[in-house]
Amino acid sequence: MSRTPFKIVVFNVKYSENLGDGILALCIEHGLLQTGGGIEVETVDLAGRQGFGGTSSSRRRHLLKLLQRLPKPARRLAVGFVVRRRLRRQRVEWERKIAAADAVVIGGGNIFQDDDLNFPLKIGTVLDCVRRFDRPLAIYAVGVSADWSEPARRLFARIGGVRLLHVSVRDRFAYDSWCHHFPAGPAPDIIPDPGLLIHQLADTARVPSARKTVAICVTEPVVLKRHASQAGPIPLGDAAGYRKLINALIDDGFSVMLFCNGATEDHIFARAIVNEGTMVHHLTSGVLHLADRPTDVGQLLRLLNAADVILSHRLHACIAAYSLRIPHVGLSWDKKVEGFFRSVGREAYFVDAEHMPASETSALLKAALAQGIDQERYNLTMDCAETGMRRLRFALGPDLTSGCPMPDDVRGVAVGPR
Repeated sequence: MSRTPFKIVVFNVKYSENLGDGILALCIEHGLLQTGGGIEVETVDLAGRQGFGGTSSSRRRHLLKLLQRLPKPARRLAVGFVVRRRLRRQRVEWERKIAAADAVVIGGGNIFQDDDLNFPLKIGTVLDCVRRFDRPLAIYAVGVSADWSEPARRLFARIGGVRLLHVSVRDRFAYDSWCHHFPAGPAPDIIPDPGLLIHQLADTARVPSARKTVAICVTEPVVLKRHASQAGPIPLGDAAGYRKLINALIDDGFSVMLFCNGATEDHIFARAIVNEGTMVHHLTSGVLHLADRPTDVGQLLRLLNAADVILSHRLHACIAAYSLRIPHVGLSWDKKVEGFFRSVGREAYFVDAEHMPASETSALLKAALAQGIDQERYNLTMDCAETGMRRLRFALGPDLTSGCPMPDDVRGVAVGPR
């Protein structure tokens, strides 16, 4: 007689246009399925999206700019109105899925943040559904922001009413924030971001080029300002800054590729960068290339693999680059990016200066390319990420560890470096 599969429902933002969320979601699915059978995993997108490559609209960029100009209370009311209306439609389906599940996972991604109550309302609704059907819950490798409004605190506090099997965060900043918000516990584990395991799913074949290529992951500055956890100017915060850097890189003998993580507003901004006389000349001469907007994870990974070195604000462009062993430099705007670079010992390649001259950024990219990825630290990081996934499987049920005993390195508090 065949055994009924153990069903796990995972909640995150798998189908976001920002394909970094898709990377980590696919890695969680893959990690949970490494049990030798007898398990079924379904991911539910918190925004109700059903697949990659959904219809995109340039209106989103204008809406983001409008929201950014609104006072915070008005912005929260506007976002809350839209989110609550959607949740009324989604909740019925979520309840059906959770009722049919054996366990529920929330994670990963930076979803324990108060982005005008967007995530608090969604996570609060999931917690309500989990509590109603008394399903065991794991919160896995999430990001946690430091500042929550009182309504967000109340929504996230619903975690106290569920049967919680596991809590983990992805870096020390998230750990400190979680402990601040929940001083009575439960204390989380620190587990590396699941996106680090993308090398297990990706085609890592790379074709060397005669002229080294710097791939710059372009992010719309409005997005950075809206979600930034730091005050003050952000490196490469306007089109002029990108153009100066592109010119410096080309003068240093690099080819340059501009790409985005998939968000429509980022690609529109990238087009604006190259819509200028000097940039048009570089495009025509072939030393500058604007990549098409990727609409699924595979397309994004192929763009990363076409680069010799990568520069990015976006966290998961850096995480995927690390997993694929592609040298990279991160740009400051949010603690989560700094937290990742610290966790893998690459602080020297994290730009946190308010203004770094284009020539210095070019020199830093050269240094990253020359040094590459430290193999010993890489192996340790990947071991930690895999151990974290084993810990999640064990928390959900010892049978999900393929009959293997719980390893000693999964019993401690922290899997990754703090």
